[in-house]
Amino acid sequence: MDMMTVLGIVLGVGLVSGAIVIQGNYLIFWNPAAVLITMGGSFAALLINFHLGQVKSVFQVTKQVFLEKKRNPREIISFFYNLAQKARREGLLALEDDIHELEDPFLKKGLQMMVDGMEPEIIKDILNTEVEALSERHNLGQEVFRSWGALAPAFGMIGTLIGLIQMLVSLDDPSAIGPGMAVALLTTFYGALFANLILIPMAGKLAIRTGEEILIKGIMMDGIFAIQSGVNPRVIEDKLKAFLAPGEREEKAKEPEEEYEEGVITDNV
Repeated sequence: MDMMTVLGIVLGVGLVSGAIVIQGNYLIFWNPAAVLITMGGSFAALLINFHLGQVKSVFQVTKQVFLEKKRNPREIISFFYNLAQKARREGLLALEDDIHELEDPFLKKGLQMMVDGMEPEIIKDILNTEVEALSERHNLGQEVFRSWGALAPAFGMIGTLIGLIQMLVSLDDPSAIGPGMAVALLTTFYGALFANLILIPMAGKLAIRTGEEILIKGIMMDGIFAIQSGVNPRVIEDKLKAFLAPGEREEKAKEPEEEYEEGVITDNV
């Protein structure tokens, strides 16, 4: 669970609610009709913009917003460093047991195709297709949330217009103008809060998660191709570290130090 996402939502709702309670008479900020217009209306428009299957898939992708990133790129680089050492000592077929223990389907598939002797271009084509499909799914999720984030304030304004019309009908009663105006503005408040506290930030977090996932898969793909080509393990490590920010490249693989010279590895005992 990504506690920062949960904390942000709880803190945002709490601060706004606290400010309302401090001002007193907080019950005036609750209006079921305004909720129906803002939330229900914007969701209905969303169903017009996207078909039902796309909307359903978005709710499946949404869990990425609340999941803490589990995989550290440095750990994956260390994994490939160790795997490359084993491949150089014992050959690619010796990696079968390591592959069967993997839980990541993308990594497992790529390494299995490598061990099976498939051509690098075929492996690259298959894995690139998977990355593109993942990117499209996540981009769709971002687009749905951004669209919903734009629609919610718009329907808030529609609710405000409805309230203003109802208020103008009763202009002969000046005492009803103030309360009527307050109710009319509630829909704008709901729409702005829902969009800017929930929907737009969720689209942004999903974009970050997508970038992290594509980075991980890029490291995996380069690692697979490097091992298949017989590249020196230390060279593989240095190459994969190029994916990381400079400050994240300091940690070395947790294995006995080795030196390589002209493609030959010697253990420092």
